[in-house]
Amino acid sequence: MPKSVADSRSNRAAVQATNDDASASKLSCVRKGYMKDEYVHLFVRRPVRRSPIINRGYFARWAALRKLLSQFLNCERNTDIGGHLKKQILSLGAGFDTTYFQLQEEGIAPDLYVELDFQEVTSKKAALIETCSQLKDKVGATALISREKGEVISDQYKLFPVDLRDIQRLDDVMALANMDPGLPTFIIAECVLIYLDPDSTRNIVGWASKRFSTAIFFLYEQIHPDDAFGQQMIRNLESRGCALLGIYATPTLFAKEKLFLDQGWQRAVAWDMLRVYSDFIEAQERRRIERLELFDEFEEWHMMQEHYCVAYAINNAMGLFGDFGFLKDQQVHNNPSSSITMEA
Repeated sequence: MPKSVADSRSNRAAVQATNDDASASKLSCVRKGYMKDEYVHLFVRRPVRRSPIINRGYFARWAALRKLLSQFLNCERNTDIGGHLKKQILSLGAGFDTTYFQLQEEGIAPDLYVELDFQEVTSKKAALIETCSQLKDKVGATALISREKGEVISDQYKLFPVDLRDIQRLDDVMALANMDPGLPTFIIAECVLIYLDPDSTRNIVGWASKRFSTAIFFLYEQIHPDDAFGQQMIRNLESRGCALLGIYATPTLFAKEKLFLDQGWQRAVAWDMLRVYSDFIEAQERRRIERLELFDEFEEWHMMQEHYCVAYAINNAMGLFGDFGFLKDQQVHNNPSSSITMEA
């Protein structure tokens, strides 16, 4: 069995509390008009008003994920094979994320959406889904919901309690959720793996690469721990009991890409959030949200966004993801053991 979190510097309850902070920040964005989310308010007990720099940062994170997720959901076979291509999403450390409910609302949910987190979190989420008709309607009237087990099981949506460091349990949950490792799969890990020890992170990334032959692994987390801003960022989190146990193992964009390639993924790309915001999020969207609030924290904004990144890795057995990603002229790091060569 994996080591207890109590054996490490990272406090399990404190790390889970970041889930509540994230939901409150997303609700602050929604209320200011950065994005639409009809469900996040259901998960926030004490709404707060975040500063403009926090609102803009959460918007950038949300917009990057949603744009890449949209690319994935729109991928189809470039062949004469007809019929619907089933897809699935696996969210690691999902917390109170509402993406499934948003996708259902928009009519673009995948065939299967699986969320995993610690039981303390999934039990709370299961209870909210059970008691709130707005949420329960989206998982379906026949869904099996157990707040005691922290489980929700329906045809299209599954919620299970898992310690992600327990690889055998991940395999068991795949079976319970009826996930098909041969189907295109989008894996989400937002500020999750960075709280784990490096060996656990490598094990999870390697497990996903071995299990899913046609997949995208989306990673959002911190980088650059060694400069003044990075050191202060780490101190702030450690003062709340949230040690970034993995940041020194993958401190740079190159190290994030190498993490995936070393664990068998075919391709990997990592950009810092300043570049993601400037070059990937649509200019029209940037102009829209930049008019929402008075903003004068430009120096701090640049530093903050340079200390967060999006990395994604690709396994492309079905050949669906040739055009997936940030930009067609991006530099893509490829696994030398694969048949794909470096692109510039």
